[in-house]
Amino acid sequence: MGRLIWLASYPKSGNTWMRAFLHNLLRNPPKPAGINELDQFCLSESKPHWYLPYSEGRPTEGLSLAEIMAIRPRVQQDMTRAFPDSVFVKTHNFLGESHGYPLVNQAVTAGAIYIVRNPLDVTLSAADHFGLTIDQAIDFMALPGAATVNDARNVPEVLGTWSMHVKSWTQQPHPALLVLRYEDMLTRPADSFGRVISFLRLPPDRARLDRALRFSSFKELSKQEKKGGFRERSQNSRSFFRVGKPDQWREALTQDQIARIVERHGEQMRRFGYVPEEAAAG
Repeated sequence: MGRLIWLASYPKSGNTWMRAFLHNLLRNPPKPAGINELDQFCLSESKPHWYLPYSEGRPTEGLSLAEIMAIRPRVQQDMTRAFPDSVFVKTHNFLGESHGYPLVNQAVTAGAIYIVRNPLDVTLSAADHFGLTIDQAIDFMALPGAATVNDARNVPEVLGTWSMHVKSWTQQPHPALLVLRYEDMLTRPADSFGRVISFLRLPPDRARLDRALRFSSFKELSKQEKKGGFRERSQNSRSFFRVGKPDQWREALTQDQIARIVERHGEQMRRFGYVPEEAAAG
């Protein structure tokens, strides 16, 4: 039985990329791990089958969020039995409480890797993923009670606003917390993912790092999705792995949309260097 290491992020911020990297790094397969096999290594906290033993025979879609929250700490306790060593678990929950219950069971937690991404770009990916217009996505990301839907694929994850999410996970530095910027993962992958290896106290192995990076590259993940599909793709999206580049917002957002995002999330954006120069100057 191991304790949980959370792979946490607001949706569409690089969580799946991190899962693919860790799968290829730690399992060290001779060829790239299949994207539809990622859940064999990294568990997903929102998958209904974890909750069914406590649902009294009811499908999870029929449970209220309050009922799911009451079950959540026990589900996370159960996850510690999945592997004998540390157990990696994906989550999009913010770090806090809902309906009087913790979204993260600290009693079974060993640590967390949190990925933050520029909300100007998250807006575009979230709009595609959730089937929203860009303006609707901007409003959704500023909604304090925002949560994902309860359906046959996932129980709800409680997001809060983008700023609330980022602040909840990153406001208190801790030796058991590693915070990474998605943009640094793209532009300085060896350094960023090398920090992951150090954080996990693994022996440095540059050849193994380079292979894991190659096996989990956007090109490789996208190629696999085009060939065999990806079970986690939203029904609203044509593809899960869309662009894989920073600063898409520069060509896709209007000045008014940029201003609205900065107005709502400026404090956290400034912490991570995301406020555009023109907005900062204004």
